[in-house]
Amino acid sequence: MVKTPELVDSLVLDLDAMGVAQLIMEKKITSRQAVEIYIEHLNNINHSVNCLVEDRFEQALLEADLADKRLAEGDASGALFGVPISIKEAFHVRGMKTTGGLIRRKEYVMDQDAEVVNKLRAEGAIILGKSNTPELCFCQETVNKLYGRTNNPRDFRRTAGGSSGGEGALIAAGGAAAGLGSDIGGSIRFPSHFNGVVGFKSGRDQVSQTGSYPEVKEGLQYRMLGIGPITKSVKDARMIYNIVAKVPAPARTLKSFMLNILPDTGYPLADHTAKLIDSISQKCAIDFETEREAPPYFDDSAGVWQEIMSIDGAANTRNEAFGGKSMNLYSSYMKERFRGTSEVHRYLSWALIGGALFKPSEKRLEKIREFLQHGDHILENYLKERILIMPVYHKTAPRHGVVYREIFSIRKTFRQYLPFVAYANTWGLPALTVPLGFDEKGLPIGVQLISSNGNEEALFQMGEWLEQHFGSYKRAIL
Repeated sequence: MVKTPELVDSLVLDLDAMGVAQLIMEKKITSRQAVEIYIEHLNNINHSVNCLVEDRFEQALLEADLADKRLAEGDASGALFGVPISIKEAFHVRGMKTTGGLIRRKEYVMDQDAEVVNKLRAEGAIILGKSNTPELCFCQETVNKLYGRTNNPRDFRRTAGGSSGGEGALIAAGGAAAGLGSDIGGSIRFPSHFNGVVGFKSGRDQVSQTGSYPEVKEGLQYRMLGIGPITKSVKDARMIYNIVAKVPAPARTLKSFMLNILPDTGYPLADHTAKLIDSISQKCAIDFETEREAPPYFDDSAGVWQEIMSIDGAANTRNEAFGGKSMNLYSSYMKERFRGTSEVHRYLSWALIGGALFKPSEKRLEKIREFLQHGDHILENYLKERILIMPVYHKTAPRHGVVYREIFSIRKTFRQYLPFVAYANTWGLPALTVPLGFDEKGLPIGVQLISSNGNEEALFQMGEWLEQHFGSYKRAIL
C-alpha cells in the first residue's frame, strides 16, 4: 500500500523522535521532508495555541538539506540525526532571542548556544524554534506581555501550565518530534500533566544550566532546578536525558525496587486522578512489591519550597524583571490589572509581592539548611531502591488563571495544591511524568515517578511499564 502525503504527514506528527530518526536513517523520508511537515503543521496550529514564539525555519531547512547530503554520502551519525525539535525560550540558541518574555529584552539576540542545546545539535538535532514561557519562568501558567498567552491544544480555554507551557503544548499538538524544558517548581511536570506529554525533570546538578535564562544563582534554589526533555515517549525521554546529562544514567534493575504509590493524604484530589492512582496500585501489585504511605517530609516540602523561592524577598528576580529600576510592585500590579500599562504581566508582579511577604529570616534560613541536610541523608537511604508514584496536580488542566490563583494566593493555598509537585524540587530529585489516562472531559492525567539521583534508569523502565499497561501519548488534534 502506497501511503498518501496526508498519511505520511500524520505518521510523522504522531511519531516520537526515535521513530522519526529511524525513518530518516532508513531513507523512508528525508530530513527536509520531516522539517517541512513540522513547519506546515506549526503554521497551521500556532495562531490558536501560541506555543512557538520565534522560528528558524529557513535555517532548519538548510540544515536538513545538509543532513540529507551527509546521509547520501554515508556520513550520518547521532541519535537525533536530521530530527526536528523545539526548545524552551529560556535556553540560548545562537542567532535567536532569549527574552524571558520581557518587553525590555525583545531584541536580545544570543551569539552562542546553551550547553544543552550544543549537546543536542551534536547528536544531529535540527531546531525549529523556541517555545513560550511566563515572564522569567516565574509562574505555573504561560503568559507574558511580549508574546501573550499559550493555550492548551486540547481545549483552548484551559491552561497549558508553566513555565515550560509553550513546550508542553507544542509537543502535545505534534509541533516537533521532541523538546526541552526546565523545572524549579513543576515547570516541566505541570505542562506534561496538563497537555498529555512525557516530561522528565532531572535531579539537582545533573544537567548544566549554562546558557539558561534567568540563571539560578542562589544555592538553595539551584538544588531545586532540573532541566530535561519533554517528549512523546519514555524511551525518547531516556535518550534525550542521557544526551544532555553531565553523566548518563547508571544501569538499574527495576525488579529490585519497591513501589510506593501515594495513598489519600488528605490533600485535594479529583476523583478521576484518585481512581487512576488506585488502578495503578492494583496493577503494580501483580508484578512488583508495593506499599502505600506518605514518604518522609511530604507535608513539609511545599512550605519549604515557598520559603526557598522567597529568599531575598525575590529581589534578584525583581531587578531582572525591571532592568534594575526601582519599582513599586503594588503600583505595577494595579497598573497592569486595571489599565494594562505595566511593563510586566500582573502575574509576575503579584508573585514578586508574595516573594517579599514570605521572605525567610536569616535564622529561618539556617534552620532550612539544617532541615535539608538531615532530610537529604534520610531520603538517600529511603529512595535507594524505591520509586514514588504520585499525582502531579489535584486535577486536570483547569481554565486559564485557576492555577495562578491557587498557587499565588495570599492565603497560602499553595500548601493544599503544591505538595505533589514541590516534593521533587525541594529535595532535588529526578521525576518522570507520564500521561496515563483521561478524565470525563477528555483531558489528560499525568502521573509522576520520583526516586533518588542515580535511579533515573529505573524511573524510565517503570515509565515504560506504565505506558504498556495504561496507554501513552496521543496527539491533540486541533
